[in-house]
Amino acid sequence: MSRFAIIPAFNEEKNIEEVVKKVSGLGITPIVVDDGSTDNTFNVCKNNGAIAIRHDTNKGKGEAIKTGLNYLLENHPEFSHLVLMDADMQYHPEEALKIFDELEKNNPDFVMGHRDWRKVPFRHRLGNFVWRTAFNILFDTDLKDTNCGLIGFNKNAIERIKGHILGGYIVDNSILIGAIKNNLKIAHTPV
Repeated sequence: MSRFAIIPAFNEEKNIEEVVKKVSGLGITPIVVDDGSTDNTFNVCKNNGAIAIRHDTNKGKGEAIKTGLNYLLENHPEFSHLVLMDADMQYHPEEALKIFDELEKNNPDFVMGHRDWRKVPFRHRLGNFVWRTAFNILFDTDLKDTNCGLIGFNKNAIERIKGHILGGYIVDNSILIGAIKNNLKIAHTPV
């Protein structure tokens, strides 16, 4: 079973080597989309075994994700599962294994990580509480975390949500909205 991680990155020279090495060490193929970085992010990725794709200019996280998804679908059609993760080490790469475990054992289409709110700074907890509550009311859901940057998909889900991906702070929400609108089976797992 082939596992891939798409990692959008912008000026992450400081963290990306560690991310790429850890992801690779877990048996996951890292696809890093360098979104127009002005530092050495792209070369660090290439020199450490990642599949490195580069945008000439900064287009935003949503476009970087789409670029990674298109690359994966065109070049590795045999893949089974994918994790989307940030390049800033906010989540330890080992947490991706929890997402893959949920995808492979319980067969949902989409897995959203959910954080332990006790470990999140108060201002982030408050903002996420407000956003999550509004999201759950608007979409008649009862989701534990709507803004976690650690997300997993099966191949079917990618094809169905690709067109829903927007940019900015709401990129994770736009992906989640795409999953809801396409009636995908959604699961959560703690990260």
